[in-house]
Amino acid sequence: MGIHRRRAMFEALFAVVVWGASFVATKVALRYVSPDVVVWLRFAMGVVILGIAVLAGRTFALPDKRDWLYFAILGFLGITFHQWLQSTALLTIQANTTGWIVSTIPIFMALLGWLALKEKLRWLQWTGILLSAFGVLLVVTRGDLVLLAAGKIWTLGDFLILVSAPNWAVFSVVSRRGLQKYPATLMMFYVMVFGWLFTSILFFAQGGLSQIGRIPWDGWAGIAFLGIFCSGLAYIFWYHALQALPVAQTGTYLYIEPMITVIVAALILGEHLYIATLLGGVLILVGVWLVNRKKTIGEVEQTST
Repeated sequence: MGIHRRRAMFEALFAVVVWGASFVATKVALRYVSPDVVVWLRFAMGVVILGIAVLAGRTFALPDKRDWLYFAILGFLGITFHQWLQSTALLTIQANTTGWIVSTIPIFMALLGWLALKEKLRWLQWTGILLSAFGVLLVVTRGDLVLLAAGKIWTLGDFLILVSAPNWAVFSVVSRRGLQKYPATLMMFYVMVFGWLFTSILFFAQGGLSQIGRIPWDGWAGIAFLGIFCSGLAYIFWYHALQALPVAQTGTYLYIEPMITVIVAALILGEHLYIATLLGGVLILVGVWLVNRKKTIGEVEQTST
């Protein structure tokens, strides 16, 4: 095995471990400040890290005039709206619940391809979709399916995090055109800049500056982890890995992500893992594997954190 291949495998593993821990870091930061402050600070750091990477790689170039609106839309979908959904959801639900539900993103990408792109789904893929759907029900009800009949299945946090999954699927599909035209790091830099600017509107409108002074060391540790590692280095490492490894092989690392969330949430936040939640998570991952089993490219290229 060549040194470049081993490095790429390490980079992919590093990225998913960091993203798996991101939900825990967000919950730690949310103890002290509102979601818009966490998102604003996180992506301010991420913009700096990606900007340095773009300059160091000598890939900086201004987008075509017709692509400014395109990047703005991606920034709103993938940064501003997506991170608002996840951060707000984490105010009321556990980090491990978030990790399991977010792992359904490939399911929504397959459904989006079926609905919008007329891509065919085989019976095995439909089986995977149904398994994942049942897994989500187990996760959000913790096995108490009687809640379905009572109409008490969804909390606001559950609903928001579930909305974030198809939102990221849309972002991923729409991103494909840009990734064919621009270097990945340069494209993510512009997307992140626009997303951060949109987030700034909410940040300043709600007096976010007044909250920054009361963040203690552990809150800053969580935000720094999100900004430097999750929004900066992990994106760079992930796209480097995609360039060196087959897409399908790189995508398999994403199956590790919710497991990391569960472990880190238990160690740092003391979250309990229910048997029904674990079973639901396994069903989600099996369903995702069935949906992607015949896929050869595309659906596993993007991440959600």
